[in-house]
This record gives sequence, structure tokens and C-alpha cells, in this order.
Amino acid sequence: MYLLKKLGWFFKLEKRRYLVGILALGLVSVFNLIPPRVIGQVIDKIASQELTTPDLFINILYLVLSGFAMYGLRYIWRMYIFGTANHLGRILRFQLFEHFTKMSPSFFQRFRTGDLMAHATNDINALVMTAGGGVMSAVDASITAIVTLFTMFVVLDWRLTLIAILPLPFMTMATSALGRRNHTAFKSSQEAFSKLNNHVQEAVSGIKVTKSFGYQAAEVVAFTQTNQEVFDKNMEAAKFNALFDPVTITFVGLSYVLTLIMGGLFISNGELTIGELVTFITYLDMLVWPLQAMGFLFNVIQRGAVSYERIDTLLAQQSDIVESENPLPTINNGDLSYAIDSFSYEDQETLSRIYFSLKKGETLGIVGPTGSGKTTLLKLLLRERDVTSGFISLDGQDIRKYRLRDLRGLMGYVPQEQILFAMSIRDNIRFANPDLSDALVEKAAQLCGIYEDIVAMPQGFDTIIGERGVSLSGGQKQRLAMSRALAANPDILILDDSLSAVDAKTEHHIVENLKNERYGKTTIITAHRLSAIVHADLILVMENGSIKERGTHKELMAQAGWYYDTYQSQQLTECLTASLEGGTS
Repeated sequence: MYLLKKLGWFFKLEKRRYLVGILALGLVSVFNLIPPRVIGQVIDKIASQELTTPDLFINILYLVLSGFAMYGLRYIWRMYIFGTANHLGRILRFQLFEHFTKMSPSFFQRFRTGDLMAHATNDINALVMTAGGGVMSAVDASITAIVTLFTMFVVLDWRLTLIAILPLPFMTMATSALGRRNHTAFKSSQEAFSKLNNHVQEAVSGIKVTKSFGYQAAEVVAFTQTNQEVFDKNMEAAKFNALFDPVTITFVGLSYVLTLIMGGLFISNGELTIGELVTFITYLDMLVWPLQAMGFLFNVIQRGAVSYERIDTLLAQQSDIVESENPLPTINNGDLSYAIDSFSYEDQETLSRIYFSLKKGETLGIVGPTGSGKTTLLKLLLRERDVTSGFISLDGQDIRKYRLRDLRGLMGYVPQEQILFAMSIRDNIRFANPDLSDALVEKAAQLCGIYEDIVAMPQGFDTIIGERGVSLSGGQKQRLAMSRALAANPDILILDDSLSAVDAKTEHHIVENLKNERYGKTTIITAHRLSAIVHADLILVMENGSIKERGTHKELMAQAGWYYDTYQSQQLTECLTASLEGGTS
């Protein structure tokens, strides 16, 4: 009942298609009664030597017509029940995918990728089976059992019918007990499958690291253990699943024994004909399917209930980022202001006393030691997380008042870890705008200094780069990700340490292009190499989540603090590197 209640919205949505399918399925059960009755009557006429040639042809015609009718009706119910069940899979997959796209990063920290994939595949398949095979089993078994038992009870012999169904209550108790055990076993097998998915996904994604450490053998051993666990859990579930048919057939066998014993007595007493007993046994044989179907139905419902609970748990997760109930209708780039009293992440203060403003069209540079809070500042602007005490304003409005899609649509973001897609370089660059012209795609590549690398490849811009850009170097990934951001021509460009993997010459080329091409547009750059932000209108030096120094490059050099020491050290290192390279050559 739990699962039926949960899926009630779908059955209401598709009630017309289900009604057509159920009607066709019911008619199949009715037509299915004709052949045994015809055969029984023919046997009795043969026994009494009353069968004529016209009678024989009429009975054959009945069999042929009922056969064609059942053929057509079976096609209809399969299309309208099994076909409709596939709509449930389509709807749930869309709901899950849409839900994933709306969730904040904390959601993906709680649920691993392989687990989410298992929900979107195995669990949904279990529910499709419930809405298809489960509904078919419930309806067909119920109609066939009721119609067949009614015919046996009224048309043939009510006493023999009551005797034949004596073992069935005991069968119901046995299958119920098996169903409860199967529910627990299937839940464990689904959880084990999620764990296996996680293992495979992480192993494939980190294959380069695994090989570089020579860890292949240990990884194979770890996978073998996980795979064995999945096998054991599935075998446990299969064990209980496999017991349903033998239990059903055992009790049905008892019904046959009782029928033959009592039927023989009724025939010897002249209370039943041989043809009627043959018909009765045929009908009893027809009851085997409903009884097996009930066991199958119980099994399918138990599995579907487990899967729905797992999917429902995911869909019930709430994003940390909440849209404004009355969002502003439009958004424009403007002055940017941070006024953060404090921000805590997992009960640990990450930022405190962050106050600064940036005029529209200016460039902001953010530097500081690792873990100083640079990336957190950017994530708060992107609303991957929300400020807990204070606010961030854009064009005079708190960014929480804007629609998320409007706010993020104003920005181009290049994260520290570049995410590239297993498609061509051209399609990666124009990801945000699939209709972008080839000329603009090439221009974005030129601005980021990767154009020459691309045209040197055999397929040029049509080169397929593999999952997560596996075929590219670190510097190529960064420049390609920057090209993708620049191709969208965002009002606010955010580069989160996006020049760390390029050399000084390429960095200078990119920075100069940004200065020339993005006049009047806001740019925010975090960097470890200070040469990337010397041109910035405002530079913030972060330390332990607070602003330690601020100003232009010239002003910070005059302060002779952390910025000055780091810049001098980096310049000296670059000079020494250049000298060594010159000497080597």
C-alpha cells in the first residue's frame, strides 16, 4: 500500500492508458476460458459418440477465433501497460536529473557520483518493473483467478473447487514470509550496487594517479572485494526470489492431488463426467499463473518499495541555496560590494570582517597563502553558498534578491579544477552558446593562447578530448576552460587560480588580452603567482579568512608587507629560471 500510495500521482496521470490495458487484459482472461470448455465438451461428445463433423468444425472455429482475439488483446495490453510504465522511468529520470542540477555543492559531498548513478538506473528500473510487470501481474492474476474460480464453482462443481483451494491460504502465508526476507535482501543488494558504482567511477576517474603510483594491483584487489560483496548480496536476494516458484508449485501440487482423488470419486459416483474433470484440471492449471504471479507481484512490490524509498530520500534533499520568493525581474552588472561580518563552513569560521567595494568594469586580484579563503570569496559571489552574517551586493542589490540563473548568467567562471566534457574542442568552447560562430570560437582560443596548440592537432577544433579532457595537458585544460568562459562574453569573469599551469610568457599574453578585450567589464582573479594580478585596480591579500593587506600593486609594494616579500621572491625565482634556461641553451 505504501508504494501504491506513493505512485498514485502517476496512475492518475496515466489512468486512461492503464484502463485500456486493464480492459484488454481482462478480456484475455475471459477468452482464455473458452478453449478448456470447448475441449471438455468435445471429449464428452466423443465418449458418448455424439460428435458430428459440423460440431467439430464449429468447436475448431471457436478455438481459432478465441486465439486471434487473445493475440490482438495481448498486443494491446502490453503496449498500454508496459509502454506506459516506461513513461514513469522517463519522468523519474528527468526529476532526478533536474534535482541534481539545482542542488548545492554540499549535496554532492554527501552523495557520491556512483550512488547517484545507481539511483538513476537500477532503482528507476525497479520502479518501471513495478508499474509495468507489477500492474500486469496484479490485474491479470486477480481477473484470471476470479473468473476461473467463478467458472469452476458455478459451471463445474462447487465442492471440488472448495477442496482444490484448501492449500492456498497456507501458500499465502509462506510467500508473505519470503517477501519480508526478500525486501531486506534487495535493499542490501541495491546499497552494495551503489558502492560498486562509486568504486568504478572513482577508479576510472583517477586512473592516471593509480598508474603513476603503481597501485593497479592493489586497486584490482580492492575492486575484487567490492565486487564479491555485490555478488554475495545479489545471491542472497536471488535465493529468496528463487524460492517463490517452488513454494507456489508445491502448494499447487497439493491442489492437483486433492482434485484427482476427489474428482475420481465423483466420477465413480456418476456426479462428474470425464470431460468436466479434464476441464476442471485445465482450469486448475490456469490458476497456477495467478498464484505464481502473486508471488512475483509481492517480490516486485518489495523491490519497488525499496527503490522508491531511496529515490524519495534524494528528492527530499533541500538545497542550501534558497531562491527569493519575490526575485528582482532584471539584473545588470554594476558596482560590487562585500560586507561579510563572518562566514562559517561546517561550524568552522572561514571568513571574517571582509569589507571592500569594486566599481563596475574594474579588475580585482585576490592573493594569499593556501587556505586563506580566496576561493570561498568567489563561491559566495556565485551563491554556491550563502553569507551567514552580512551580505554581498551587486548594482546596489543584495545578490540573494536575484534569480540564481540570472546571477550566474551574468558570470563566467573558471574553477581551479577544470571540468571539460568528452566532446570536441569546438563544442567545449561554445558550451554556453551552441550557436556560437566558428570565428568567435577561434577568437576565444587566440585570446587564451591555445589556438596554436589546437590547430596543430590532427583534427584541430574537431578533436575529441576525452572525458574531463584526459588527452590534454594541465596548461591546455586551463586555457581551454578560460576560452569557454570568454566565449560567453560575461559581464563578470571569475578566474580562480586559472593561470597556475601556464608559463610566464603565456600568462603575460593572456593577461594583456584580458585587459584589452574586457574593457568596461568586471574581472576577478585569484592567483598564487602575483604577476597575474599586478594590473588589477584592487588587490586583496588574504590570510586566515581576513583581509591582511589591500591596495594597488604600487601601494602594496610601498607597504613592504607579505605582498612585497612574495612578489620579490617570485621575481627572483623567475630571473634565476630564465638565466638557467638561457645558459642551458
